[in-house]
Amino acid sequence: MNDQETTVSAMKGFVQAFVDERDWQQFHDPKNLSMSIAIEAAELMEHFQWLRSDQLRDLKGDPEAMAHVEEELADVFCYVLAFAGAMGIDLCASLDSKMVKNREKYPVERFKGKF
Repeated sequence: MNDQETTVSAMKGFVQAFVDERDWQQFHDPKNLSMSIAIEAAELMEHFQWLRSDQLRDLKGDPEAMAHVEEELADVFCYVLAFAGAMGIDLCASLDSKMVKNREKYPVERFKGKF
């Protein structure tokens, strides 16, 4: 699978099949899944804790470190997909709606180059 050839629906199905094969639906309620997103996001942050911004290039150039970062990001994404499935959320529609709101809240002419 890769980003260019895989749909969000296919990824949701891939995660759901994994969960179903193990009979884990009983544990995958929205509360537990939302907590799992936060836990895995914290594990992702650990790889950057105490690094200065100028050290990030070194991390990106380290295949072993990047493998760990990719695994943690995949864990976050897996739980996001599972949460969306459990809640019946269309991720693409939700993202589109949120970006419309963000464009209104942060117009380019006022926020370009500013945080």
